[in-house]
Amino acid sequence: MSHIAPKVGFVSLGCPKAASDSEQILTRLRAEGYEISGTYNGADLVVVNTCGFIDAAVQESLDAIGEALNENGKVIVTGCLGAKGDVVKEAHPSVLAITGPHATDEVMTHVHTHLPKPHDPFVDLVPDIGVRLTPKHYAYVKISEGCNHRCTFCIIPSMRGDLDSRAIDSVLSEAANLAKAGVKELLIISQDTSAYGVDQKYKLGFYNGRPIKTRLLELCEELGKHGIWVRLHYVYPYPSVDDIIPLMAEGKILPYLDIPFQHASQKILKLMKRPANSENVLGRIKKWREICPDLVIRSTFIVGFPGETEEDFEELLAFIEEAQLDRVGCFTYSPVAGAAANELADPVPEEVKEARKERFMAVQAEISAARLAARVGRTLTVLVDEIDEEGTAICRSYADAPEIDGLVFIEDADGLSVGDFVQVEIVDASEHDLWGERV
Repeated sequence: MSHIAPKVGFVSLGCPKAASDSEQILTRLRAEGYEISGTYNGADLVVVNTCGFIDAAVQESLDAIGEALNENGKVIVTGCLGAKGDVVKEAHPSVLAITGPHATDEVMTHVHTHLPKPHDPFVDLVPDIGVRLTPKHYAYVKISEGCNHRCTFCIIPSMRGDLDSRAIDSVLSEAANLAKAGVKELLIISQDTSAYGVDQKYKLGFYNGRPIKTRLLELCEELGKHGIWVRLHYVYPYPSVDDIIPLMAEGKILPYLDIPFQHASQKILKLMKRPANSENVLGRIKKWREICPDLVIRSTFIVGFPGETEEDFEELLAFIEEAQLDRVGCFTYSPVAGAAANELADPVPEEVKEARKERFMAVQAEISAARLAARVGRTLTVLVDEIDEEGTAICRSYADAPEIDGLVFIEDADGLSVGDFVQVEIVDASEHDLWGERV
């Protein structure tokens, strides 16, 4: 007996953590026999996974919900904006249901209510590793939800709750399945990767009959056994990170750390309520580089935070000169509805914020360019992300996370495929990217 499978449209906004939530919902939908529709009008209902982090993202999410309502009419809202009380209800009273982030079960319950699941779904509709939104050769692995910090510019804990680490065997099984499926790079994400397991007091878990601590060090040791790239994101410079630098030096995981420093002035860090703000960060970076000279550090900074004086800003410039970070993003402070920082005194005028951002980026551009130029003449392993019409392979080295860092171009891609590892000699560098020739 043939039947037409009900179709669900899907819109996913926001960060990799939201994309990871989307992948779980899509996997469940497919497993239960729903079809995923690429268009609004072909769908029986639409799920919108929203972002609620800064005000611009809230607006983008509300617009996306409005568009889905106009084009389709039946809309279920999930994600971070759904956690922000009545924002969605007030703007779009006709949505069918609203849930917060990380709510696969709730979303499925609402889908079942408004679009009953098909009979007799074939269990083999879904590949082992589920439905993924990234290319086949890399995957995000989320190791925890939520965060124990209360940074004043951030509302994530109010949306996603306190730190809740995943069981170590569940993370390791997911990684093993991905590696088996041919994934070449695992990107480890959470709100606070260094804190993995703190909430469980680093308790012993069991994987393949072996006891393993729920802790970043043991997690990295295990992930390093698959012989593929393992990249850590959102790491705070706690002392616990010192333990994983030797693993990087030994080539077990990539010598890459994504550390959101946000500022260098103690006064501003205190106003931000940043974790690890009193640590001697420069001393720590120096020690890490002694152990692992190839270490690449990417970071983000906020300029124009309320109360930031010219002196605080100069302290930040001195810090980046000294720290010589490889990849840096800079944002001007933007108020977030519901964030404590909105109440702080001495907001910085918009034009001063913009001028500081330009000065910051000019200093960092020189540092980045010099660090890339120093790679010319070196041989690096790169991973092929795509091959364009001209036959150029667009690749990344260990120093480059997908979509946020630079690229390595190989002009002769003959015989290469997406997902291949290739040895190249670096022959040229620009401010952001490198050019390589195959060895």
